Amino acid sequence: MIRSALLMTTIAMTISCNNDGEKVSDNDTSTAAEPAVTVLTQEEINDGWQAMFDGKTTAGWHKYGGAPVGSAWKVEDGVLHLDANQKENWQIKDGGDIVSDKEYENFHLKLEWKIDTCGNSGIIFNIHEDTAKYQFPWMTGPEMQVLDNKCHPDAKIIKHRAGDLYDLITSALETVKPALEWNLAEIKSQNGTLEFYLNGVKVVTTTMWDEGWKKMIAGSKFKAWPDFGTYKKGHIALQDHGNHVWFKNIRIKEL
Repeated sequence: MIRSALLMTTIAMTISCNNDGEKVSDNDTSTAAEPAVTVLTQEEINDGWQAMFDGKTTAGWHKYGGAPVGSAWKVEDGVLHLDANQKENWQIKDGGDIVSDKEYENFHLKLEWKIDTCGNSGIIFNIHEDTAKYQFPWMTGPEMQVLDNKCHPDAKIIKHRAGDLYDLITSALETVKPALEWNLAEIKSQNGTLEFYLNGVKVVTTTMWDEGWKKMIAGSKFKAWPDFGTYKKGHIALQDHGNHVWFKNIRIKEL
């Protein structure tokens, strides 16, 4: 009986110990992957970084115009997903562009995005939220384009491709990944100097609000909106362009 008990103990210990990190048993859930929730390191916190998305709720965001975030914006395993299954005109039913509750002036924004096949979206900043004058955020705020360069029609237009300063400056290099793969995007705006990074590469740099900036806008589609690109402080938006799009690890550092 003692030998049997020792044998059973040895078997139990063998099952419960797994130095290689392999699955212990079919009923063990201890190795299940944790959601990809934004977690700032203590070093990042000390350096001034703040999470704009907690990975669990849409706290800190609202629909452009002031309404709560619609149900089409879903939080799934630490990812913010615009579910495009139900269309409403060219956007999504109970979707719409969402904007940060807070306004930002000088900042460094980092986030990861992926877009559906042939999809389109954008990251818009310096938005002046005045729906009485402007129906959409892009009528006042510049945009970093989010796009599937392979098959969305906009990819045929210079200055409309992923990473571009939409309709103003095309990317110096094409560093975007294929549809349904994650991209790391960064927007750095400080005292009029604007820089875009896509997957670690600087793809756009320019100076805002000078004569060259005004000239660019005058030669673009945005000339129809006199306040476009004039604001030095504003909200940040994630765009509903009618397609599935995913965002995660949204963080910002005020400069």
